[in-house]
Amino acid sequence: MMRSDDTPITPDLFADQAPTTLGQAERIGQQSFVLRGFALPWLDRLLPELEAVLQAAPFRQMVTPGGFTMSVALTSCGALGWTTDRSGYRYTREDPQTGRPWPAMPTLFRELAQAAAATAQFEHFEPDACLINRYVPGARMSLHQDKDERDFSAPIVSMSLGLPAVFQFGGFERSDKSLRVPLFHGDIVVWGGVDRLRYHGVLPLKPGQHPRLGAQRINLTFRTAG
Repeated sequence: MMRSDDTPITPDLFADQAPTTLGQAERIGQQSFVLRGFALPWLDRLLPELEAVLQAAPFRQMVTPGGFTMSVALTSCGALGWTTDRSGYRYTREDPQTGRPWPAMPTLFRELAQAAAATAQFEHFEPDACLINRYVPGARMSLHQDKDERDFSAPIVSMSLGLPAVFQFGGFERSDKSLRVPLFHGDIVVWGGVDRLRYHGVLPLKPGQHPRLGAQRINLTFRTAG
C-alpha cells in the first residue's frame, strides 16, 4: 500500500471501503502514525461544528509570497489562524479578510485532536490552531515542512474528510524519497518528535463523489502554533 520510491500505489485506492481495518494504527515513521477511521465515530457531531466555522470564516484562495494562487482553499479556527500573502507565511489572531478574530476552535475539535495525539503517544497536546483546507479534483499540496510554529515539540494532527487522497510523507530534505500513503474519510495522521519536520504533501486529488461530502476533500490540521 505504501511505497518508498514514489511509484503508483494500488489501483483500488478509490474503492468504497478503505483497504485497512477500522481503528488500525499504521506506523509510517519512527513517531508517525495513520489512525484508520479514527474520526468516524465523531463525525455526526463534528460536521455541524465544521459548518458553523465555515459560515463564520469561509474558504478562500490564498496567494503565496511568490505570487502563486494556491489550488487548495483555506480557512482557520482557533486562537491563531495560518495565512499567506505576498508578505509571507504566518499565523494571525485576526482573519485578514474580516479583521475579526478567527472563529473559536470547537471543544469537540480539540478533544478529537487530543485523543488522536494521545493514541500516537503524544500526551498533553494543546492545539491553538486548526487549519482547514478544501481540495477539489486537481488540487494538490506540494511537499513542505510545517515550520511557522514557535515550538516544534508538539505533534501535527491531520484529519481527512471526503474524497480519498494520496499523502506524501518524505524526509528532511525536499529531494528525499517519499512514502505514498492513501488516506480515506475519517483517517487521522499524527506525526511529531523526531519526525516533526519531515516534508509532506498531497498529490492532485482524483475526481470522485463522496456520499456525504460530495466532490471534495476537507483536511483539518491541528497545531500548537503560539
